[in-house]
Amino acid sequence: MSDANVRIPEEAKDRLAAIAAAEGLSLRAYLARLAETMLTPAERAERAEKALAALQKWNGYAPTAAQQQDLDSELDRRLARVTGQ
Repeated sequence: MSDANVRIPEEAKDRLAAIAAAEGLSLRAYLARLAETMLTPAERAERAEKALAALQKWNGYAPTAAQQQDLDSELDRRLARVTGQ
């Protein structure tokens, strides 16, 4: 496997290195593991689509686009409240 150089702020590198060390990993191993566990936007959308299809099959859950937007807005509002934004 070839290596790549990634430029990030020193503070971010230090934080990631500390997290990696706490888990007994090198920064390189930690980032490789992180990359394997993260989903791309396309993968997240695919999973969401499958989950919605499963819910619809299981209990008929099928919100309209307007209902989905209302739910998303409510979630955003609640997240903003708890994060202080």
